Formats: sequence, C-alpha cells, structure tokens
Amino acid sequence: MDIERIEAAATRLTGHVRRTPLLSSPFLDEIAGRRVLVKPECLQHTGSFKYRGARAAVSALPEDVRANGVIAFSSGNHAQGVALAAQQFGVAAVIIMPSDAPRMKIDNTRALGAEVVLYDRSTEDRDAIGAELSNARGLTLIKPFDEPEVIAGQGTCGLEIADQAKALGVTEAEVLVCCGGGGFTSGIALALDAKSPGLRVRPVEPEGFDDVTRSLKSGRIERNAATSGGLCDAIITPQPGAITFPIMQRLCGPGIVVTDDEAQMAMAQAFARLKLVAEPGGAVALAAALYHADEIEGDTVVVTISGGNVDRPVFIAALERFGEG
Repeated sequence: MDIERIEAAATRLTGHVRRTPLLSSPFLDEIAGRRVLVKPECLQHTGSFKYRGARAAVSALPEDVRANGVIAFSSGNHAQGVALAAQQFGVAAVIIMPSDAPRMKIDNTRALGAEVVLYDRSTEDRDAIGAELSNARGLTLIKPFDEPEVIAGQGTCGLEIADQAKALGVTEAEVLVCCGGGGFTSGIALALDAKSPGLRVRPVEPEGFDDVTRSLKSGRIERNAATSGGLCDAIITPQPGAITFPIMQRLCGPGIVVTDDEAQMAMAQAFARLKLVAEPGGAVALAAALYHADEIEGDTVVVTISGGNVDRPVFIAALERFGEG
C-alpha cells in the first residue's frame, strides 16, 4: 500500500464521492478543552465513508471481471456502499449480512438493488457462504477492510483532511478515527503520513471490542472474545486485518476505548451542536475527543464521524438519555 494507490483511487472517485467538510462548534471545544474539527462522513453517499472504498474497489476491477458481478459481506455500511457502486456500474451485487444487522441497513441495501443473503453469525460461517456463492456465480469478493483498493478508497478521506487542515492552518493534531477492522484508519494514516505527517492517527473503539487497541499494545493481532452484541455494530470486527494491522502499527498512535454510554452522549452532542445524525459506532471518535481529553495531546483534535445509519429507536434512545433541550 502506498500514496500512489490512494491518489489513483482519488482520481477515479472524483465527481462521485462527496468532499465532506470539517465542522466545528464552540460548545464541543468547551467540552473537549481544545479545538475540535469534525469530519462528517455520515454525510457521504449511503451515509458512511464505506462508499469511498466500495466505489474504489469496484471501479478498479477489469471491465470483463466486473461485468460478472460482485459479492460482499457486511453488517450494513460496506453493504450499502458496494450495492450503490455496483448499481452505478450496472452490475449485480450479492451482499451477505447478519440477520441481526440494523433493519435500516438491510432495507437500504435491498433498496439499492442488491440481493441480500442473511445468515446467523453465531452458527453460520459467512466466509463459507460467500465462497460458495462467488464460485457458483463467478462473483468478485469486495472485502470490507482488508483489501488494498478498499483501503485506498478510504484513504481519500485522509487526503481531504490534509488539505482542509492545511487551509485552516492546522499542521499538528491528533486525528481520531472510528475503527473496526482498520481499513478507514489505515487508509487515512497512509494519506496523512504522505501529505501531512504532523497529523497523527489514533484508532478509537468501543469497550469490549477493542482488538486494535490491544493489538497495538501487544504488538501482535489480538482477537475479540465476542463478535456481535455490541451497540456499535458498524465497527465490530473479530480482529484487525492482516494488511491493515502492520500499517496501523507503523503509523498510528495508541488506541482509545470508549463506553457505549459515551458513544450515545457523543451522538446527542453531534445532533445538538452540529445537527448531525451519527450512529453509535460512527460517534466513538467524537466520544473520545469529548470524554477522554486526558488521553489526547495538542490544542487541536480532528475526529471522524464515520457513519449515520442508525435505526430510529436507537437514535431516539440516545437523545432521550443524553440530549439537551
């Protein structure tokens, strides 16, 4: 993986992805005790950064291979990104999703024209299901994070952060990234290392699913005891990727772990102060900035809100518990 691949992805994505802004609020600055700049990928197509990587990967396929269709497995955000990218190229998409994924994500994936295959993640093997379907139909697998072209697509967000931070005069800051398997985190880290090395990436994870944080600390890939059941479904993965972990190990600072309550508090603050809808997993980086200030260095912090695809009852619960006004 290198900056050339990310820049090539950026060229292919021009005119297709949204260049999301960097937002700020004096209320958030006051809570955090420093300047907070928010990169709202919840405003990206399909409601999350995942469209970047999906479009980058699908667009990189040879035309004859792409014509046979693609397959992906995802709890929802990667699913929607691949479904939209496939629809835009006029090819078939099969998405393997856990049956307990948020209903909004399942419905949206189907609405984008994909065939959705549901499975029980406690008793069935999604990899085996995917292998059987891809072999039978000649589909190309688009992995959710441990795939070079997907990482390159996610890295385009890092290119934007570098440009936007420079325009604001920010040359040194920690960049907090909502982290699951590490595709978003490693892609942004690669882009910033090349374009703005004073911006250091820190992965942020939910309590109980902190495999990247533990892996960075131990120096080897650590696996989560549980692979489902957490509030932050969008960023729950079994372990870091074989491609993503070495990148994070080389370029990222220590991970930060937040509680589900802190993620919900951050959801409420994002809505109250920036009028943004964040899903729990998409709010963990903001939660770290607001409620773990003692773990962060410098007078400015950049945070990603990685997604906003939240079921209505979950969002309402966060606002009722922690909302203001």
